Amino acid sequence: LCNCSVVGSASAAGCNGTTGQCPCLEGYTGLRCESCAEGFYLERRSQRCRPCGCSPAGSSSARCDDSGKCQCKVGVTDLKCDRCSDGYYRFNETTCEPCQCNNHSKTCDSLTGTCLHCQENTKGNHCELCKEGFYRSTHPAHACHRCPCSTVASTGTCRIQPGETAPRCDKCKTGYTGPNCNQCDNGYYNSDSICVRCKCNGNVDPAQSPSVCKPDSGECIGCLYHTAGFHCEECEDGYVRDPEGTNCTQKEATLGPETRESTASAPNASKATSFSTAVINSTLSPTTIQTIFPISSSDNSTSAFADVSWTQFNIIILTVIIIVVVLLMGFVGAVYMYREYQNRKLNAPFWTIELKEDNISFSSYHDSIPNADVSGLLEDDGNEVAPNGQLTLTTPMHNYKA
Repeated sequence: LCNCSVVGSASAAGCNGTTGQCPCLEGYTGLRCESCAEGFYLERRSQRCRPCGCSPAGSSSARCDDSGKCQCKVGVTDLKCDRCSDGYYRFNETTCEPCQCNNHSKTCDSLTGTCLHCQENTKGNHCELCKEGFYRSTHPAHACHRCPCSTVASTGTCRIQPGETAPRCDKCKTGYTGPNCNQCDNGYYNSDSICVRCKCNGNVDPAQSPSVCKPDSGECIGCLYHTAGFHCEECEDGYVRDPEGTNCTQKEATLGPETRESTASAPNASKATSFSTAVINSTLSPTTIQTIFPISSSDNSTSAFADVSWTQFNIIILTVIIIVVVLLMGFVGAVYMYREYQNRKLNAPFWTIELKEDNISFSSYHDSIPNADVSGLLEDDGNEVAPNGQLTLTTPMHNYKA
């Protein structure tokens, strides 16, 4: 009997009369067509042989196990070995190559090889670039570090120039300067860590004062056009705002009636210097002296005198007068005290006391004090001073003390 497999043979009735080989269907093998041929596997559910379907490029052989899983090459995966494993990409139709991500990613697109999920602040098809705001250091690991550039003061990007070890910001914003854009540029000053433009009301020339104002406080440097103040917003002494309020002009001289008469009677400028000090102090304003006494560039002493206002001049004169008066009063007082001391020393009275039975007689040794009061020499209630200078006791005898 042929005993051919009902499932695997083409005909159950016959077989080769000499060898006994049954005619097998595709995918079956064996004398009676009872086994699956190479490239096929027995499906458990249907108990039929199914083709393995292994990818010729991705599998190492056409065989597969009982579950239909093919034997894949390195870098190839999936049931039929038709997909590259993680970390590999399809280099060509027959080979899966490892992803080229510079050790910053473990996965890439299985078809194009583009790296996915770059780590350590990197980007690019192969994680070969640094992200925005990061730079690649010179360390052998080529790690990307954050740029020391503020996005407020710069674009936030930087790079290391050839021959340098520290990064330099690519571009500073307006008002900032320095390798890291952390300094205020000329014409700006630091205000709460922010560079603010100097406010000098257009009265500072950047050519003469490049910094325009102090970088730490904002105080203007080198005010022009007779201006002064923290922001060059005021006029210098002797200058006032013009009617338009834009420029500082010199004050006009105002003359009193007496001064006008004296000026009219003077035939030339040389006689104007004969004005009395009293008239000048009472009639001239601080800038009138500049109008009456013309100042030439060759006369340095006159120019220096004209720069001093009359208010300051009067204060100086008054101070000098007070000092002189105090010194004179001190000197006079010292002389007076010295003379008093000498007079007391020379005119000190000396007395002689003569004791008698009924009274006590005093006589002055020094004749320069004939009317000296001797009543205080004795502390006694009952005594009298005679016209000749003798002190007579009116109380009982021996009731006295000197």
